[in-house]
Amino acid sequence: MSTPEREVTYREAIRFALRDAMLADDRVLLLGEDIGAAGGVFKVTEGLFEEFGANRVMDTPISETAFVGASIGLALAGFKPVTELMFADFAAVCWDQIVNQAAKYLFLSAGQMSVPMVIRSGAGAGLRFGAQHSQTTESWFLNIPGLKVVAPSNPQDAYGLMMSALNDGNPVIYLEHKKLYTSRGQIDPSAGAVPIGVARVVRPGSTITMTASLAMVQVAEQAAVQLADEGIDVELIDVRSLVPLDVSTIAESVRKTSRLVTVEEQPTFGGWGSQLVAEVVEVAFDSLDAPPVRVGAPWAPTAYSPVLEDLAIPSPSRVVAAVRRLLG
Repeated sequence: MSTPEREVTYREAIRFALRDAMLADDRVLLLGEDIGAAGGVFKVTEGLFEEFGANRVMDTPISETAFVGASIGLALAGFKPVTELMFADFAAVCWDQIVNQAAKYLFLSAGQMSVPMVIRSGAGAGLRFGAQHSQTTESWFLNIPGLKVVAPSNPQDAYGLMMSALNDGNPVIYLEHKKLYTSRGQIDPSAGAVPIGVARVVRPGSTITMTASLAMVQVAEQAAVQLADEGIDVELIDVRSLVPLDVSTIAESVRKTSRLVTVEEQPTFGGWGSQLVAEVVEVAFDSLDAPPVRVGAPWAPTAYSPVLEDLAIPSPSRVVAAVRRLLG
């Protein structure tokens, strides 16, 4: 790889992963609105158009259905397209292409055809984009056989999970949290790809197991620090792969701590936290000393009002309060 070990932003880590993949394999193509000279709405692809040209970094019309469909065709023809949806919410515009075409080709062809494509998108609230541009959409894809879903929370995972997504051979939804783009961390490209379906233990603990995704990993980590001052030892796990979920790592932690809290930036009804709780209960019910607790957003769209938006997003204080109730 051409990228050296260094400290970078989350945004840069994704860019470096795309660049390294494009240098290594000329079948890797990028498609999306304004991803060329403009570098994308969040500047993730900045500089790649100048380096690789219009045949590999393709600006598209404002038609998600059209360019996701084109990406499926390219994948079936042997290319590895990486398609950017400006906002994760826009997956709703091209839902049929994603769930009825890309996800099903492997099954409908009896394994003879696959769709090796990555759909990457900016997700999450906190930046005042309003109801139609602020959803994490994490759990939209959970019930679609044929799709994998990854959600990196730090630069190293952003780099490594992109490499895994590009090598998977089937469609992968790659969610990037908008609030994380400027966060910084070390990346070591020589560490290789981060396996899809393997969670990361952020900090070990013995009192309670806490799982989180995307920007909620930082929120949960802040809560864990506060709780440590009270003598509550949190084992924090970044799920980072939503499909497949690494139930075994989390269940192993629950067998040690006997308690489980999930933290997600979306309503808990139908969320990945609910699925995780159900699976942990199936395999580790006898280890639980209390009912699992799910922390998430209210059952409402993200408000444009800064005050209401901030109230909706789970905060360290809300997570701390949930843990206290669980232990009380």
